[in-house]
Amino acid sequence: MTFATQALASGVLADPGDYGDHMSWGAGWMWLWGFLMMAAVIALVVWLIRAGTVPHEKTGDPTDRAREILSERYARGDITTEEYRERMSELS
Repeated sequence: MTFATQALASGVLADPGDYGDHMSWGAGWMWLWGFLMMAAVIALVVWLIRAGTVPHEKTGDPTDRAREILSERYARGDITTEEYRERMSELS
């Protein structure tokens, strides 16, 4: 083995725990990315559960709202009793 080969081999194998500077630049902050990703996953799961369990507005029967409006108009005097009865019978 020549001197150059021996020097190269001993330099490379001298410290097997030294990974160089290429990985140490962000290793101190990697926990932050892990924390943010975990928080995002938890938030997504909570959002999906709430979206599936929160009751939405009742749609109900559309004629119920029409009857309410008709009753309000009759109470205000906008329509006569005959018009009220005729339109209610049409809704039934």
